[in-house]
Amino acid sequence: MSADTASRTATSSGRPARGTVFRETMLGTLRLDDEDRIRRVRLDLRVGADRSIRPLGTTEARATGRIRVAGWADDSCAEGELEISPLARRRIRYRITFTADGRRLTVDGWKSVTPRRPLTSMTVLPYTLYEAGARIGTGTLRFPVGTQLLRFLASFRFPRPQDPDAFLAPRWRGEPGRTEVWYTTVTDPDTGCGLWLHHELTAPADGSEPYAHGWAAVFPKHGPVRHARFGPARWTPEESGFSADGATVRPGRLSGSAEGGALRWDLAERPADEPLFTFPRWSWRRPLLPAAHMLPAARASYDGTFAHDDETLTLTAAPGASARIYGHGNARRWAWLHADLGGGDILEIVAAVSMRPGLRRLPPLVFLRLRRQGRNWPRRPERPALGWAGAGRFRAALALPTWTVTGRCGLRRIRVEVTQPADRTLVVDYTDPDGRHATCRNSERADARIRLERWWWGGWRTEAEWRLDGTAHAEVGTR
Repeated sequence: MSADTASRTATSSGRPARGTVFRETMLGTLRLDDEDRIRRVRLDLRVGADRSIRPLGTTEARATGRIRVAGWADDSCAEGELEISPLARRRIRYRITFTADGRRLTVDGWKSVTPRRPLTSMTVLPYTLYEAGARIGTGTLRFPVGTQLLRFLASFRFPRPQDPDAFLAPRWRGEPGRTEVWYTTVTDPDTGCGLWLHHELTAPADGSEPYAHGWAAVFPKHGPVRHARFGPARWTPEESGFSADGATVRPGRLSGSAEGGALRWDLAERPADEPLFTFPRWSWRRPLLPAAHMLPAARASYDGTFAHDDETLTLTAAPGASARIYGHGNARRWAWLHADLGGGDILEIVAAVSMRPGLRRLPPLVFLRLRRQGRNWPRRPERPALGWAGAGRFRAALALPTWTVTGRCGLRRIRVEVTQPADRTLVVDYTDPDGRHATCRNSERADARIRLERWWWGGWRTEAEWRLDGTAHAEVGTR
């Protein structure tokens, strides 16, 4: 966050001002200039501003979500901005960019607020569709008051803004026996390829010189997995990220090469959501647990290039996420899942058996976070692991090629089944600070089946189901 932004969002007490977050759904039509037919459109947005909305002024806000155009487009990574100025400029302007048939398009329109027809003017959005600045169609979106008003009002939240870049700073302060990781996983929607970038700092338990290393991997839709390592190299402290052997992680940018340039990448990263703490938030601030895991932004989009051998993959608004790990080394056994469910929904799972005496004999502890419609379930990440406050203990069956997680919290229960086919899985050796080894089997093209149920009138009823074919990011680790 820049100094100017910080000064605008700070209160007189020095604490950051509360922002505004809400969700909006609009339905309507689109007519392309080169077609006679009218297409149905649905736009689901999550809107966030770094300050409270000012009815008498102008508020700039970011928007992410999903746009569906019948028979033409279904993009869950739509993004853009809103200018909310109902009285000062008498308009609410929308500029939303999305992808359809590999084309980058922009919806541009505004609601013209008029005192004579306040309801109509606040709920009707005429718009123009542009491609590279040229008009290609027009349409109208409407907010369905009868079915969406209560949901819209209930979606308003006023969080204190958190800067994702702040979580990229190294946590290590010179203690021996620690591991710190920056990793990024991406799916290219055009080719179906998955990408994995892993950056790691290892401080040996014997107090010897810390070193940095990592690897990059590409999981093509057709063909074998390709990966290459960089380092080990001397650790050079960075204020804002990671840098070693030409590989860097900095706010908004990932770049580097591995194996003498066999794999090269230069990616711009744009956070599209708030941070997500897979483990309890306090465990990231105070490293009392064997390890802690979090995402600086639950979702992000990536633009740039990833070259492997003689091929260059060009990414445009590719969905993915970066994550952070800080701890004492790898678990005895573990499984991990990052699943982009579309429409801004995310599922993150870490299930692990600790190496600590007394804990290594326990079954895997599950930390599960489902961010759905802007809310996290379970509300406390300790609940799935410990089974308290109305949560039945979550269970994980760790095996390959398929592993599962099941559990209940409050009036909801979930079943997750993840499949990592052998031809889409990469086997990598991990080294702990104490010199012991673990084996990681990672797939950035895993399959996932997820069913969320809710207790209703004496029985369990399906609330939502998701099926991910080749777009889930997962791994299983063993000793």
